Amino acid sequence: MTRLLGRAWPVAMLLALGGCGENALTGSDPAGQGGQRAGAGASARPAAVVGGVRVGVEFLEAEKGGALKGKKVGLVAHGASVDAEGQHTVDVLKKNGVQVVRIFSPEHGLQGRAAAGQKIPSGKDPRSGLPVVSLYGEKNKPSAEDLKDLDALVYDLQDAGVRFYTYISTLLLCLEAAEEAGIEFVVLDRPNPLGGERVEGPASEPRDAVASSFVNMAPGPLVHGLTAGEMARYANGHREKAAKLTVIPMKGWKRVMVWADTGRSWVASSPNLRSAEAAIAYPGTALIEATNVSEGRGTEAPFLLIGAPWADAAALAAISVPGFALEATKFTPHEAESAPDPKFKDQECNGVRVKVTDARAARPYTLGVALLATLRKSKEFAWRSEGALDRLVGTRKLREALEKDISVGAIVEADAAAIEAFRKERREALIY
Repeated sequence: MTRLLGRAWPVAMLLALGGCGENALTGSDPAGQGGQRAGAGASARPAAVVGGVRVGVEFLEAEKGGALKGKKVGLVAHGASVDAEGQHTVDVLKKNGVQVVRIFSPEHGLQGRAAAGQKIPSGKDPRSGLPVVSLYGEKNKPSAEDLKDLDALVYDLQDAGVRFYTYISTLLLCLEAAEEAGIEFVVLDRPNPLGGERVEGPASEPRDAVASSFVNMAPGPLVHGLTAGEMARYANGHREKAAKLTVIPMKGWKRVMVWADTGRSWVASSPNLRSAEAAIAYPGTALIEATNVSEGRGTEAPFLLIGAPWADAAALAAISVPGFALEATKFTPHEAESAPDPKFKDQECNGVRVKVTDARAARPYTLGVALLATLRKSKEFAWRSEGALDRLVGTRKLREALEKDISVGAIVEADAAAIEAFRKERREALIY
């Protein structure tokens, strides 16, 4: 069963659903629990939104806690779990009479500062004094013990709209855990930085072909075009036993919106996704993670700088993909908190700077395939490990096509029929 809102939020429902289209566009990267809650890379408090998109937590605040008021909840949150005034969701809930019993943190930790893949211990949030249960350490899913004294599990993570970004995997496991515990699962919805119309890339193959991992759990194409709330509805609709799911929707978000259209400041949801521009490129440039080429970690522009000491910068700059311009450049990765051991540390790399020229027209997956196809022409190129790309995208087909020198256009076109089928199948899950 899925509700868009609890019974106490009829006004919010009208506001959220009014003016929303049926069909969208714009993109993080696949902690210790102390310190500031502001998302990594956010240098200042987010500016207030005037007439812009309002997210789920802001409706909850407007309704003074709504149906959650007085309930005991667990909160899945990170550094980007803030409202337009910069208030963290845990503070919004507490001041509106919701009893937050414990916090659950995803990859990168509650602060959003830990490096990709870094295991996070459980601990305590020094500001709220609440226990923090890590979902990226000894376990990825809340246990029955974690949920036994709760009325609801509330999810408020800013996702990136691509399967290998692990926050959707966290959402799916939390949905499952809530159903098993017999408690409500509440999603405070936020914009998909890639929008809701952009759908690209392959679906995952059956698990006997490519093993399930935390980066390839989400259903549908690689770029799915769903918000977290819509993904929860889609997944819940395909469960043998549905969870009690409530989605608190946004107001004013339309599927054709890029991030700049939302009127909201960008707050990094992980330490290497530092701008809305990088978020657009990420579903493509993050494919470089599977290679021995730098994806820009350890620089000022992760996922916007691509290269290696041996790379042919001119060949990379010649790549032409809608919505992007690539400029030849040099850069040198250095060790940083967000990149403890970057590729080619302290070595000058030849490569390109990726610039988004048209966020709506941009085709990031096509960009990623074109980058891989060009880089493979260098004799120094190698996959980072056997099966690395397969695990990242959930299928062997992309790697196999590249190794057969199939054209970029043909590789992208091969997914068209599955993408169209998914667009039809997902319709019942759409909120906006």
